[in-house]
Amino acid sequence: MKEQKTGKILIVDDNEDLLKAAKIFLKRHFAQVDTESNPGLLPILVVNEQYDVIMLDMNFTKDVSSGQEGFYWLDRILELDSSAVVVLITAYGDVNTAVRAIKEGATDFVLKPWENEKLLATLNSALQLRQSKLEVNQLKNQQQRFFEDMDSKFKDIIGQSPLMIKIFETIERVAATDANVLILGENGTGKELIARAIHRNSKRQREGFVGVDLGAITTTLFESELFGHKKGAFTDAKEDRAGRFEQANKGTLFLDEIGNLPLALQSKLLAALQNREITRVGGNKAIPVNIRLISATNMSVHNMVFENQFRQDLLYRINTIEITLPPLRER
Repeated sequence: MKEQKTGKILIVDDNEDLLKAAKIFLKRHFAQVDTESNPGLLPILVVNEQYDVIMLDMNFTKDVSSGQEGFYWLDRILELDSSAVVVLITAYGDVNTAVRAIKEGATDFVLKPWENEKLLATLNSALQLRQSKLEVNQLKNQQQRFFEDMDSKFKDIIGQSPLMIKIFETIERVAATDANVLILGENGTGKELIARAIHRNSKRQREGFVGVDLGAITTTLFESELFGHKKGAFTDAKEDRAGRFEQANKGTLFLDEIGNLPLALQSKLLAALQNREITRVGGNKAIPVNIRLISATNMSVHNMVFENQFRQDLLYRINTIEITLPPLRER
């Protein structure tokens, strides 16, 4: 089966022959290869197309050999897209110019005329860097949204009854620790709000809060959703993807509706929690993870243990501290 091409490449150079030759070669390896001889169009192209890698000449007709035009356009590109990956190209390169280019934000530096295989290796490395940057930015944005959502101590938790005051006191005590927490309560009692409040008041508060509704995950997607997958691991795995454990690394992982997790999958979850590491589907490298676990369910997991519907060792693992929310009618 022919491997699907990925990656959007833009080449900016005033040498039309170079542009034609580069496009003929690179379009066999990447999904989209565009060329442009006028660097003045870069702002429009960068904003509209969001290229994965931009190959940028350092010397245009106004400035034959100093490289100043290349540095100018490098700065403009990075102003428009801080995650842009730029490979500078020139026929007049030297070590000092290369070092300065890297310091000012370029990913790599190549001299022309180049060897095709070496150029291809450079662009593939640059493409991987772009994907990593986008993934990191996505996680940072998620973390920022979570942090903004939790801008008060017990945001959106309504309750002044003696029972709820005790819950608030428990949250403050529990939040300061790294202990795993199990939240029990009927539907609508605010289990996720309690989980967010614990995270908001913990030492992990500036890291991610990643929630997973285990009741909504199918058996076939469980491992991919929680542990991630490698490109090609299954039919729809078109790229590497981090799972929820990796996304929550250094932060809090909230497993909602854990009582709905089938026995066959409970052992896989237990292994990840015990070993503090996961392996992506289709991969063979163990990835260490550092999470604070909070779980919740509206089911009686203690009775489920007696009925052999929930693993006792998993219950021990997830309920170092147990919080039972009173139903709304008792508040």
